Amino acid sequence: MPAALPLISARRPWPAYLAALVAGVLATLSFAPFHLWWLGPIAVALMALDQHRLTLGQATLRGWLFGVALFGSGASWVYVSIHDYGYTGVPLALFLTVLFVATLALFHALIFGLYRRFTTPRWAVLSFAGAWVLGEAFRSWAFTGFPWLLLGSAQVDSPLAPWAPVGGVYLLSLIVALSGTLLVAFCRRRWWAAAPLAALWLLPLLLPTHWTQQAADPLRFALLQGDLPQLSKWSPEGQRQAVNTYTRMTRELPDDVDVIVWPETALPMLAQQALPYLERLQATLPEQSALLTGIVQRDADERYYNAIIGVGATRGEYRKAHLVPFGEFLPLDFLLRGVIDFFNLPMSDFSAGADSQPPILTHGIAIGSAICYEIVYPDLVAERARDSNVLLTVSNDTWFGRSIGPLQHLQMARLRALENGRYVVRATSNGVTAIIDDQGRLRERAPQFTPASVVGEVVPMTGLTPFTRTGSWPAWGLALLLLLPGLTRRFQRA
Repeated sequence: MPAALPLISARRPWPAYLAALVAGVLATLSFAPFHLWWLGPIAVALMALDQHRLTLGQATLRGWLFGVALFGSGASWVYVSIHDYGYTGVPLALFLTVLFVATLALFHALIFGLYRRFTTPRWAVLSFAGAWVLGEAFRSWAFTGFPWLLLGSAQVDSPLAPWAPVGGVYLLSLIVALSGTLLVAFCRRRWWAAAPLAALWLLPLLLPTHWTQQAADPLRFALLQGDLPQLSKWSPEGQRQAVNTYTRMTRELPDDVDVIVWPETALPMLAQQALPYLERLQATLPEQSALLTGIVQRDADERYYNAIIGVGATRGEYRKAHLVPFGEFLPLDFLLRGVIDFFNLPMSDFSAGADSQPPILTHGIAIGSAICYEIVYPDLVAERARDSNVLLTVSNDTWFGRSIGPLQHLQMARLRALENGRYVVRATSNGVTAIIDDQGRLRERAPQFTPASVVGEVVPMTGLTPFTRTGSWPAWGLALLLLLPGLTRRFQRA
């Protein structure tokens, strides 16, 4: 009697394709707002199962299907940006969203294809996890990078969270991926897998709970969320509404506030136009208060910057260094601008600020800044944290609408706080505005989609976590070391 075919094989690949689609959705469910972080290892296990039983083409397709499911379920909020705020009709917005998802899925197709081509089943427990994290690192870098939905980002509330200040999000991803491959081994009655699996999840109990220390007395921060309509924001009436809204909300704050923060482009005008309003408002506030706001700057060479400036007891400014393609600058501008309205949005041709910028100073502390999308880049934020006591991020999450995007964005900001042992103050246009402590916990939070003020204490911190000192290189190096034993002899010789 012939032996039964394995569940996944080159002759019967459809279970592998189905598993890939399920794994992509499970990975999304591990992130906010679902917070089912324990599904991360299960998603990896489904992808690691019998990967070497497939042909090169089948393994590549399997990776692409996983990416389609992951980004289709976890990043489809891009449709809201394109359709609702990009002045793009439904058919074209759907096409661009599908194109966005299908293109991002190619990263996973490439990594899974290369893994199948250049590795052997031996040492797959290690090599698969290493390849997964190197794939995440490549996606975070290539074509300006898209470090969204990294496996480790979902672990900010899990027992693995204490690993974050040690090696950052990529170390968390590596541990989640290793947990998945060890789970496969254990289910195949390789009982030895239980020991390293338990160690990965129990060792955090022995790690320090605090890597940084209080540097000064707490400061009272007030974060304003104006909830202004995005579509009319840049009209003359929208400008007047913004000035009136933020002026009124600022004057209603208690007198003991030290630092007031308005969100990204809170006033829809150039800094030169906004400064007279800001200075008149500051004159009515307590003498030692500081007011920081996101604003658009224009320099003498007619270049525009997405920036943070301050008035009152503050010194310095910040210009956004990592811009969003198609949102803040247009690749292949000479070909695409004017083709559709989405590629011709107001203020969509920014220049990038310097990679290294001094922190903003106020009340004797240094504030490291990240504007909107920059907060999702762990190494960029770690560089800001090295010279600062508090981290500040301002954002205009109106572009996400009522999707899951803002909650994912908040989750990544929480992980940046935990990685660097710094408070993160986050002022957004319509949510989620919050004060996050050095352990990644929400101290204060405003409801979404309503005008609100968040007032609370922020503790300046000093000292550096291991991750802040080194960045992601150790985690990437460890992933490479895990991959090496599984490479084919021919590739090793080459």
